[in-house]
Amino acid sequence: MTSLAAWKAAGAGFEFKGRRIFCREGGSRAAPALLLIHGFPSASWDYAPMWEALAARYRVLTLDMLGFGFSDKPARHDYSIHEQADLFEALLQRHGVGEVHLLAHDYGVSVAQELLARHCEGSGAARLASVVFLNGGLFPETHNRLVSQSLLLSPLGPLMSRVTSKATLSANLRRVFGPKVPPSPEFLDGTWDMLAFQGGARILHRLIHYIPDRIRHRERWVAALQGRAAPIRLIDGVSDPVSGGPMVRRYRELVPEPDVIELDGIGHYPQVQAPEAVLAATFAFHAGLQP
Repeated sequence: MTSLAAWKAAGAGFEFKGRRIFCREGGSRAAPALLLIHGFPSASWDYAPMWEALAARYRVLTLDMLGFGFSDKPARHDYSIHEQADLFEALLQRHGVGEVHLLAHDYGVSVAQELLARHCEGSGAARLASVVFLNGGLFPETHNRLVSQSLLLSPLGPLMSRVTSKATLSANLRRVFGPKVPPSPEFLDGTWDMLAFQGGARILHRLIHYIPDRIRHRERWVAALQGRAAPIRLIDGVSDPVSGGPMVRRYRELVPEPDVIELDGIGHYPQVQAPEAVLAATFAFHAGLQP
């Protein structure tokens, strides 16, 4: 896995609504565009294990969302999924991308659902060629929150942010990775370093409001999944205690002709725990889209 320092050094930045946003680009500009959308509470570095293989085939674009990673983290900002979707659209416009494949994880699946809804409505900044979802709360009714997430949403949220430490973050990550493929010390260290950048741990109670966003916009976002306006594949680590087997079963119930790849023994971070399997499933999916 590319070191966090090397990942940061290879990145660039741009301004969005007066805030500095960290972004990365790789691959040939003549290749199909692929947008990587990260999760909570980490950042685009989650995709480092797959970056070189993806850049060999695609024009790869990603960023750290507002409040995450090496992007700015305003302390009193009202963070929302819709604004993060606006941010990704700004990135696509900045790079002149008119058609793009999406690969989204965790918090990022909600951003991708919003982008998919815009695509269905004809209001998106770019045409979506396809969407690959990794583990995430596609349906709020099957999202099994961690205790720490519920506390962040409660009146105790500001206190929980203040007492969050590397030890508590690492314990939560080990829990969602599951016992078979645990996180490496490097991943735990790097994820904490990204979270600690600009005091990001202190705004977790603000970032966590993606969970109420999911409840508020459920009907629109689920309708986007069901609308079949773009080809969709779900790749899920079914040992994930947050969005594993029960979420997959709900997906099969609600999405017509579901295209699902289940990764046994893999938890919440398949792009980190099983990058080769995710790459193979993504490449095969895209190959099947060719006329």
